[in-house]
Amino acid sequence: MSASASHLDERTRDSGGLLEDIMPSAITLAMMLRHKKMAAWLRSEFDGYQDRDATPPYRLDLPGHIVAKSPQYGWIPAPVSDHQKLEFGHIDLMEGTKSLEKTCVNSKKGDGNRLLLDVDDMAVLQKQINLSAELAINLSRDVYLRLLKTVRGAVYLWTQALMEKGLAGEHNHYSPEERAQVAELDDPEHFWRRAMDELDSLPIPDVRSAGFFEKMFGRAS
Repeated sequence: MSASASHLDERTRDSGGLLEDIMPSAITLAMMLRHKKMAAWLRSEFDGYQDRDATPPYRLDLPGHIVAKSPQYGWIPAPVSDHQKLEFGHIDLMEGTKSLEKTCVNSKKGDGNRLLLDVDDMAVLQKQINLSAELAINLSRDVYLRLLKTVRGAVYLWTQALMEKGLAGEHNHYSPEERAQVAELDDPEHFWRRAMDELDSLPIPDVRSAGFFEKMFGRAS
């Protein structure tokens, strides 16, 4: 099985490829290079986070719009003040990239995804606005898109750094000397922070929306 930085680099820039398919290859490459921190981060991104304290900032306090469920009109904007929007109008996304990417693929530009408020936050806000209706946050597709592009961008930057250290080309294994050559690159935080800062300038494609038949019948195997 080929696990090369060059091939992974190409896949991160390919608009036809999904992060769902890229991540296992990235994990394999990290393990072959003995990049334990990178492999752990990639697995957490792929599977999702359990501990908020261990979750990167690009997944936390993501802004959205607070909505209330009306028995007559469905979900409508909630009657909240600017202060309440600041206090309650954000949410963490802890799910794995596969789930987040599915949400993005199944929505179009301008769409959003509705997530119920935390139970305790909902109770507090319901009392403040004197409303018993369910409350949720609408997160725009762009919020999901930027999160996924940050992860993909970090993988891209990591592969670029590996190639700059001489690990370009096809590889089925890596020698102890090659692993030592790139040992200092086992630093996922360095790469995801760079991805956050440079996101708009990285050659990372947007997540495409699924077509009608793909939504109806799923991806071809």
